[in-house]
Amino acid sequence: MSTLPGNPQTVAKPAQPRYGRMDLALEHVVSGINRAKDWLLGQQHADGYWCGELEADVMLEADYIFMHVLLGTGDPGKMKRAINEILRHQNEDGGWSQYPGGPSDINYGVKSYLALKLMGWSAEHPVLVKARNWVLAHGGVVECNTFTKIYLCSLGQYDYDAVPAIPPEIVLFPNWFYFNIYEISSWSRGILVPLSIIYAKKPFKKIAPEQGIEELFVGGRANSDLHLRWDKKWISWRNFFLFWDRVVHMFERVHIRPLRKVALKAAERWMLARFEKTDGLGAIYPAMMNSIVAMRCLGYSEDDPQFIRAMDEFEKLGIDCPDGEPSYPTPTFRMQPCFPPVWDTAQVLSALGEAGLGRNDPRLLRAADWLLSKEVRHKGDWAEKVKNVEPGGWYFEFNNEFYPDVDDTGEVLLALKCVDNPRERYQHEVCQRALNWIWAMQCKNGGWAAFDKDNTKTIFQYIPFADHNAMLDPPTVDITGRILEMLAQYGFTREDKRVEKAIQFVLKEQAPDGSWFGRWGVNYLYGTFLVLRGLEAIGMWSHEPCILQATEWIRMMQNPDGGWGEACGTYDDPLAKGIGASTPSQTAWALLGLLAGGDMRSDSVAKGVRWLIDRQHEDGSWDELVPGRNGESYYTGTGFPRVFYLGYHLYKQYFPLLALTTYKRAVEKEAAAR
Repeated sequence: MSTLPGNPQTVAKPAQPRYGRMDLALEHVVSGINRAKDWLLGQQHADGYWCGELEADVMLEADYIFMHVLLGTGDPGKMKRAINEILRHQNEDGGWSQYPGGPSDINYGVKSYLALKLMGWSAEHPVLVKARNWVLAHGGVVECNTFTKIYLCSLGQYDYDAVPAIPPEIVLFPNWFYFNIYEISSWSRGILVPLSIIYAKKPFKKIAPEQGIEELFVGGRANSDLHLRWDKKWISWRNFFLFWDRVVHMFERVHIRPLRKVALKAAERWMLARFEKTDGLGAIYPAMMNSIVAMRCLGYSEDDPQFIRAMDEFEKLGIDCPDGEPSYPTPTFRMQPCFPPVWDTAQVLSALGEAGLGRNDPRLLRAADWLLSKEVRHKGDWAEKVKNVEPGGWYFEFNNEFYPDVDDTGEVLLALKCVDNPRERYQHEVCQRALNWIWAMQCKNGGWAAFDKDNTKTIFQYIPFADHNAMLDPPTVDITGRILEMLAQYGFTREDKRVEKAIQFVLKEQAPDGSWFGRWGVNYLYGTFLVLRGLEAIGMWSHEPCILQATEWIRMMQNPDGGWGEACGTYDDPLAKGIGASTPSQTAWALLGLLAGGDMRSDSVAKGVRWLIDRQHEDGSWDELVPGRNGESYYTGTGFPRVFYLGYHLYKQYFPLLALTTYKRAVEKEAAAR
C-alpha cells in the first residue's frame, strides 16, 4: 500500500511504470474525479448557478479611484484598500503588468501612479520614485493609449486637443454607411458611445498640484509633443485618419458642430436603452464606468434613479476584503471586470454531467433550470445585421439581454444535453431557438465570432482612437471548434454544407506547426484543444494529417514536470507559443486535445494525468498560484489579446475534472473493446 502525493488517503499501489510510461492506477483517477466533483458541488449557489471570481489587472482599481475622485463620490475606506491592491501587484522594476509575471505596461504605470497620488501619496515615496523611473524610461505619459489620455484630460493632466477625437456624431451614421457603430465590436461600442459623450462635454476637475503627474512627462509637459505621431509613410491609413482627426479638432475649436445636440441626444438614448434588462451598460466594467461619468456630464444628479442604479451595478463588481485573505493578509479592495455565472454554470454542468452525475440529479436540474431562465428573448445589437431571426441564446453575465454571444450559447447547449429535464418540451424549444440563432450568426467564411456577424473591417483598426487593439470581433477557431462539438451533439454532420464550411474555415487557420490560435483563452493550447474536440465530435478521422500534426505539437510542448503551460506573452511573441509554467487548466486543455485526437496511450497523456492527480489538494481543488507573487494566480483567460487578460478562478477546477473524466472514459472504452 502507498499514499499518493496530495492525497492522505491510503490507496492501492499504482501500477508499475512500463516502457517509460508513468501509468497511474485508475482508482487514483476515480478518487481525484470524486473529490473534484464534491468540491464543485460545494460551490453551487442555492439558486443553482456557479460563479467564480473573475480576476483582472490593477487598471480596474486605478480607474475606480480615478472615477470616484472625478465625481467626488466613493467610500474612502474602499479606495484606500484599493491602493493596497495596486501595491500588491507592483513589479520589481517599479511598473505594473497586464498579467502576473508579465512585463510592465506604460498605461498601467501611469494610471497606478496617478491613483496613488490622488490618494495623497508623495511623489518622493520610494514606491512612486520607482514607478516614475520606469515610466520615464519608457517614454512617459505620451506613450499611453487614447482611453488613458482622455481620463487624464478630465483631471487637467493632458490636453483634450491632443487626444484623438471621439465625436458623438458617430452614433448618427446610418447602418448602410461603411463606418457605423455596428461595424465595430460590441465591447468597443459600449465603451465608445459613452466616451464620445465625455469627449464632447470635456469634463474638468481641478486637483491640487501635488496630486498631478507633471513629473511623468519626459522633459516636462510643456516640452512634450502630446499629439499622436504621423506614420513615416506619407500615404497610409494611419495618416489618412490622423488628417481627418485634425480636421475634426479644427471644427471643434471654432465650434462648427451643427449636429452636436442631436448626436448627444442620440448617444444618450442609445446608452439608456441598453441599461434595460442588463446589469449596467454591456455588463462590463469599462462601459459601465464610462456610462456613469457620461451621465454626470449630461447633467444627471447623484440622486437620479438612473445614476443610482448604474452606480449600484458598478459597485457590485467589487470584492472588499477589509480583513485580508489567507494568501494576502493585507486589507484590500479589488474590482472584477464582470461576472461569469452563465459561462461558469454551463462549464460546470458539462463537467459534472461527463463525470457521471445522474441525468436526473436535482443539483444538475437546478443548474439547467437556472440556465433556461437566462435565455435571451429580446433583440439586441446583433439584430442590426442579422435580420428576421427570433432571439435566442445566452449571455455571459447575470443579465445582459442586448449582448448574447455564440460561445456561451454553444456551451449552454452542450450543458443542457447532460440532463433529462422534466420540462423536456420547453427545453427543446429553447434549444431550437438557440440553434437557429447560432446558424444565423455564422460568418461568411464559415466560422463564428463572439457577439457579431462579419465584424471584420480591418481598416477600422487604424482609426486614432482604436489604439486599444480591440475594435473588431472576427470569427475565431476556438469558438468555431466549440460550436462544431455542440452541433454534433444535436445531430448535425458533415453532410450539412454549413458544417463543412465551418470545418474548412478551421483547417485553413491551422498554423504550420499544427497548432491553432486561441482568441478567448491563453493561447494556442486553448485554441488547439477546442478545435480537436470539435473535429472529433463531428467525425473527423484521428489519423488525418491535421489531427496528427496538432497532437504532435501538444506532445512537443509538454513541460519536463509532465504538465503544460503557456504565458499570455505568446500573443506578443508567437515563437513562445505553448511555453510557460504548468497550470491545471492548461494541462487539462492539453490532455483534452490529445484525447480528442485519439491519443490515450502515450507517455504524454500518462504523465499529464499524473501531474493533475499529484497536484490536487485534499479537498479536491487545484490552485494556479504564481511563486513569490503575493498570492497572485496565473491568468489563462483572454479578454483582448495583447491588452487585457483574465483569471477565471473556476477554470482550474472544472477543466481538470473534465480532462480526468474524459481520460477515465477513454480507458474504460478501450478495456471494453478488448
